[in-house]
Amino acid sequence: MSLMARIIGTGCYLPKKVLTNQDFEKMVETSDEWISSRTGIKERRIAAQDESTSDMGYQAALAALHDAEVLPEEIDLVLVATITPDQAFPSTSCKIQHRLGAVKAAAFDMQAACSGYIYGLSLAKALVEAKVYKNVLLIASEKLSSIVDYQDRNTCVLFGDGASACVISDHPGKNISLCIRDISLGSDGEQANLITVPAGGSLLPASLDTVSSKLHYLKMEGKEVFKHAVRRMEAACKECIDRVGLKEDEISFLIPHQANARIIETIAKRFDIPMDKVYLTIHKYGNTSASSVGIALDELLKEERLSNGDNVLLTAFGSGLTWGACILTKEKESG
Repeated sequence: MSLMARIIGTGCYLPKKVLTNQDFEKMVETSDEWISSRTGIKERRIAAQDESTSDMGYQAALAALHDAEVLPEEIDLVLVATITPDQAFPSTSCKIQHRLGAVKAAAFDMQAACSGYIYGLSLAKALVEAKVYKNVLLIASEKLSSIVDYQDRNTCVLFGDGASACVISDHPGKNISLCIRDISLGSDGEQANLITVPAGGSLLPASLDTVSSKLHYLKMEGKEVFKHAVRRMEAACKECIDRVGLKEDEISFLIPHQANARIIETIAKRFDIPMDKVYLTIHKYGNTSASSVGIALDELLKEERLSNGDNVLLTAFGSGLTWGACILTKEKESG
């Protein structure tokens, strides 16, 4: 039997501050009913002013290492998925690698926006199964409050801060083993303008003009994003299911990117997955970009709702455009 990479530990971190829909009613022209009915979001977490992406990622990483019963010095690679790095360089991953004491690990950041966790799983799976590394620490951490315009009612209500992490290994875990069965990824750069932060890079370097024009904040064309998200995630999910040889009714849980309740409900209907088998965190955390799928997976595992042989379907969609899906299967723990 060929080597199959496994998730052997998970963790997450959510900041303490809660920003509710009622809070937004005092900030912009909106209402709890309007936000809830259109997005499914009731509240979200906001990082403290002095709390960085690396701070949150570090806490999630500690939780994942503890869950996996793996020491920092046993990690071969620290991989961070984020669109809100602490700074352009050095990488957020190197900062976390140092704080963890993962002295034998390589480290780098990757950027696939909200699809970052699944893109990261794909890379970790490939490296482990090619026997390049034995243990990869994948972290997805986002401080979206740092790029959100809190005067733009169409976007500011959607996003929150948080981090998730997992350890991907070449052997079964002591507490949890999720075989990474298959991953499907996609992209469409032709639609890159649909979700973007226009300034701050080499194309539009920071200047007084870019600051005054609010070009350092996230911009999104919501209606167009909705159409692409449903179609692309559906295609990726179907490809994964078909390649693994599963039937749609053999999916035990769906964990979608937590961006919009209507998108999630549409995906569930297309695969005839009942909503009680769709794991939701959007109501309490909003859209936390790359970290959202990992946060939901960690919470599902901590609730101990998975049985041996259960299949979990992950799917996400984000700026780029990027999208992906992944099938995990729970196997019997070795411990």
